Amino acid sequence: MRYLVRERMFGIGEDFWVENEHGERAFLVDGKALRLRQTFELKDSEGRVAVTVKAKAFSLRGAMRIERDGEVLATVREKPFTPMREVFHAELPGGEELEIRGDLVGKEYDIEYGGRRLARISRRWFRVREAYAVQVEAEDADPAMLIAVAVCVDQLAQRE
Repeated sequence: MRYLVRERMFGIGEDFWVENEHGERAFLVDGKALRLRQTFELKDSEGRVAVTVKAKAFSLRGAMRIERDGEVLATVREKPFTPMREVFHAELPGGEELEIRGDLVGKEYDIEYGGRRLARISRRWFRVREAYAVQVEAEDADPAMLIAVAVCVDQLAQRE
């Protein structure tokens, strides 16, 4: 399934819908205003919070945390010691990680786990300006978490 995600969606207090490839509303991005941290909720079409994304407003080394029901699902940050290329990763609670590699600025990259591609992020699939697609490829993958990872990478890459 492909999802359309608008770039620069994390303006304070901004809300908008992430649509699936059929143009149906799949997730609402609910930006929370007036907090010390940037906080955004990704809600399903029924209004239930699927994941919460939090980032410190003034962090020296950018990191964003993805949570569900108060439990950390992943922490997204730039991978240290990767000269000459940008590689991000999402640290999972058990010590494993999702590898995020490709053209991050151009929005042509993969999210992998154990060498298996879970999602492909691409700007080419949609003709909408300032948007990109998150194609969830693994049937057992969590679309809300993968969309949140892509949004975190977008935000962290813009900070660089």
